[in-house]
Amino acid sequence: MIKESNGKLGILLPGMGAVASTLIAGVYAVNKGISKPIGSVSQMGNIRLGKRTEDRNPLIKDFVPLAKLTDVVFGGWDIFEDNIYEAAVNAQVLDLPLLEQIRPEMEAIKPMRAVFDKTYVKKLDGTFFKKADTKMDLAEMVMEDIRNFKEKNNCERLVMVWCGSTEIYIQEGDIHSSIEKLEEGLRNNHPDIPPSMIYAYAAVKMGVPYANGAPNLSCDVKAMVELSKQTKTPIAGKDFKTGQTLMKTILAPGLKARSLGIKGWFSTNILGNRDGEVLDDPDNFKSKEVSKLGVLENILQPEQNPDLYKDLYHKVRINYYPPHGDNKEGWDNIDIFGWLGYGMQIKIDFLCRDSILAAPVALDLALFLDLAKRAELFGIQEWLSFYLKSPQTAEGLPPQHDIFLQQQKMLNTLRHIMGEELITHLGMDYYY
Repeated sequence: MIKESNGKLGILLPGMGAVASTLIAGVYAVNKGISKPIGSVSQMGNIRLGKRTEDRNPLIKDFVPLAKLTDVVFGGWDIFEDNIYEAAVNAQVLDLPLLEQIRPEMEAIKPMRAVFDKTYVKKLDGTFFKKADTKMDLAEMVMEDIRNFKEKNNCERLVMVWCGSTEIYIQEGDIHSSIEKLEEGLRNNHPDIPPSMIYAYAAVKMGVPYANGAPNLSCDVKAMVELSKQTKTPIAGKDFKTGQTLMKTILAPGLKARSLGIKGWFSTNILGNRDGEVLDDPDNFKSKEVSKLGVLENILQPEQNPDLYKDLYHKVRINYYPPHGDNKEGWDNIDIFGWLGYGMQIKIDFLCRDSILAAPVALDLALFLDLAKRAELFGIQEWLSFYLKSPQTAEGLPPQHDIFLQQQKMLNTLRHIMGEELITHLGMDYYY
């Protein structure tokens, strides 16, 4: 039985820069009838139910009891004191005429002081952050923020989606192996507990569903998974799948499906927003690089298809280029080969808008995690891999990166929780 989505849903966003301000502005614009929620599968996508002859294809939002956008309330934390209208203007993602139509609502949202440590994001110089003796003290302060926000805004439920910058690369270690060790590490200021993990701990400890939109460890460690089961909290991570990786997870399954070989895949990005500046540091880029590199190997499975993919050379680069602002550009050169080994090439130049692609992903994760909580699904929500670049899975299981298989799993999960028959495209269903 799924609990109804009565009352207000508070969406809390650590990091209220380009992505968060674009998300918030978009929801207000949709609620005022200014625009449509394009890119949001939860709002614009359909789901087939039953046999094809039944012609049942409702919108997802009409099929599952999602929170209504008019019931959503936003809040969050940032290292800059700007209200959300000012943050949106500074981000230069959305046009001023649009922002002026929702200015009062945007100006009313002001960030709370963030948890910040320059050690983990060397390129940022914020001034609006909390100070405390220990990381556990900081986690307690975040929990107090959460309680105050919920009471002040009269929210029935909360979710948290990390929209902050990419932190330096940290590997999972012994400190992350149990709740007890993680909590001891928080009390002792262990260096392998970054700010994102402090937010994740605070949220999951309080039973607030949490999604990680960056490649940081955050909730992707044993201790956080254990805590999420203990508090019966859904979690999902990591790294919003938006530009170049989105293209890879669409194109690579198609090439594999036709048994076409790939010799090399060279990818480079130029990005000029705050994320691009942060990733200009090698330690932060390492987190993103690891997130991006695993995609092709997982989809193509070279050990099962050695004649097609065993010698694949995959290179990923990200370059900071301020003139582009939020308009990320992804270049891909793909060397493929076909019948009798004859070579061909594919060139992609994807001129995309980073936050325009990320905002609906953040929205869908928030709405679906809230649904998962009400459906009593907890722990890792692998069915939300559809939205993530480096999907979190149960220990020992490889992630699934093929976007079409991810989509099938997500839709079947929605069918399952609503008591509808799963669709496998096998048996009589194939014909009827």
